[in-house]
Amino acid sequence: MLLQQVRRGPGCTLVLILLHLLLLPGGMAQSFDVAVIGGTPAGVTAAIAAARQGRTVALTEYHPHLGGMTSSGLGKSDVETRAAIGGLFKEFVNRVRDHYIETYGPQSENAKLSRDGYYFEPHVAEKVFDDMIAEQPKITLLRHHRLEEVVRSGKQLVAARVTNRETGEIREIRAKVFIDATYAGDLAAHAGVPYRLGREGRDEFNELHAGVIYQDYNDRRFLPGSTGKGDHRLPAYTFRLCVTDDPANAFVLGKPPPDYDRNRYTGYFDDLEAGRLGPPKHLKEGRGYYSPHFNTMVRALSFAPIPGHKFDVNMNPRPLAFPWVELNFDYPEADWDGREQIIEHIRNVTLGLLYFLQNDPEVSAEHRKMANEYNLAKDEFIDNTHFPFQIYIREARRIHGEYTLSERDVTIAAGSARTPIHGDSIAAGEFPIDSFPTRRREPGHEVALEGYILMLDEFTKPYQIPYRIMVPKDVDGLLVPVAASTTHVGFSTIRLEPTWMAMGQAAGVAAHLAIKSDRQPRHVAIDRLQRLLLDDGQVISYFSDIDAAHPAFKAGQYFGAKGFFADYGLRADEPVTQAAAAARWFRIAFDDETIVAEERAEDSQKLLDHTGLRSKLQAIAKRVAKPLPEELLPNRGQKPVMRGEFCRILYTWLATLD
Repeated sequence: MLLQQVRRGPGCTLVLILLHLLLLPGGMAQSFDVAVIGGTPAGVTAAIAAARQGRTVALTEYHPHLGGMTSSGLGKSDVETRAAIGGLFKEFVNRVRDHYIETYGPQSENAKLSRDGYYFEPHVAEKVFDDMIAEQPKITLLRHHRLEEVVRSGKQLVAARVTNRETGEIREIRAKVFIDATYAGDLAAHAGVPYRLGREGRDEFNELHAGVIYQDYNDRRFLPGSTGKGDHRLPAYTFRLCVTDDPANAFVLGKPPPDYDRNRYTGYFDDLEAGRLGPPKHLKEGRGYYSPHFNTMVRALSFAPIPGHKFDVNMNPRPLAFPWVELNFDYPEADWDGREQIIEHIRNVTLGLLYFLQNDPEVSAEHRKMANEYNLAKDEFIDNTHFPFQIYIREARRIHGEYTLSERDVTIAAGSARTPIHGDSIAAGEFPIDSFPTRRREPGHEVALEGYILMLDEFTKPYQIPYRIMVPKDVDGLLVPVAASTTHVGFSTIRLEPTWMAMGQAAGVAAHLAIKSDRQPRHVAIDRLQRLLLDDGQVISYFSDIDAAHPAFKAGQYFGAKGFFADYGLRADEPVTQAAAAARWFRIAFDDETIVAEERAEDSQKLLDHTGLRSKLQAIAKRVAKPLPEELLPNRGQKPVMRGEFCRILYTWLATLD
């Protein structure tokens, strides 16, 4: 018999004696290598990555649909630097692109609107996810299942219990490694992982944009009242709508939603008069700026054209009338019924705004006519009255992990030429610091709502995401790629689905390695993890001057995470020009100050040509008692060694030493 601890949620525990092969009354138990809780995009990629490594996987999802926000209205991929995110996300994008090309033709309007697969209709995204999961026979998919409790043995997470929301059947899922891919960090919280909620103060992590902040979103000025103090507040939750301008595909509301109150929206008249519904000071492609709506009431919404005569519609957070603020504070800690009530209220507020714009007599006839051109698309979310099934949880719990990603990790410090280096980098992030409002309109604050930080692309630069932020403190057998260990400001840049898909992929591969090596996930061999990810097209260190087709692409990224390069230029096809730099690279590659002895000045130049490089590698091979494959370095005499070639040779040889 096994003494185990059953946890039914934060702060609630019950110790039970359980038989090892316990079958739950009215339910069942099943064992897997990996269990992924949450069918978000990160959950999908985690499951696929583990299954492709040969692992059996259980994937559970609360809704009957997979894909989280990506298949629930967020029809444009939030990516500013495409080359920074590869792997399974790029595979997803390529499949979307191929769908539109094969269905409509390469020169069709739909293919063009898909923008190489980065923009898509919700049902297309869901189909791609479904197809990718169906191709993996080792994945057992459990839709419509709700997490109830977990079972721990000491620090080890050993099982999770889920309820089929349709039948009430309880299933116990046992696994060697669990992955929490829920938006709210539910599995981690049930397992007893400590976590953060709300905002840190400015001094806690030395973050300029932390805590209470009022900021002019046009010129980035801090406004009066910006104290930087931490608090419990969270960015507003909303929905992303999918609307159409095709009358044949339009689902017209016809009547207001329950709990409709026009007074929620009348503040938009003041926003219109004050110019807050006008164009931004700086227009930028892909930001939801749809010029036909500038200086109209419809600008309360942000439109981005996607294929199928449709639009991805976000809720514009610039107007002070923005009605979703402060509706979500109880969501992370609420039970399932409480969450559904919050979701229903936010849904009604969202539909209420659309109804208000289309029907309220105080809205001008011209603006009402414009609003009535857009309606929910009948061919989307057909089992949910054409409304998205997933609420947009922009931030909830954030675990305490082995490292906490903060604003300092995603910005370039004075005197540096790139963001900080992390030797355990498993993905690259690139989206700007960006957070929705946290406080309703207040007297005396007439520029922006408190907490609203708009796309700080001048501050945020491509950065390395350390594996440690997915590794929770105090609990073993668990990885958390979504509710990861970050500050509020740090979370505002990793919280995008493409970044989470990369982190989910890393979690799936790490789970495989942990099982293969019989280690806890916190102790996996990072070098092996990085190489496996690089083999699958992941980007772990962004460079601005190299692409995936280059022979040094993988090697450059690997050593970029080890500190070879001080900026975003790999300059792979330029010769190594400094012997001192070459010697430093050797020392970093082998993590040994003694393995490359100081050279006499007249001999150091030898490191810069193939003869000298061969000699040095052979000397190291002798020292570490590992053969140097002859084919690794053809004898090219006194020709200079290229930077990328140097990295490729070291990378290839190091892989043989592992």
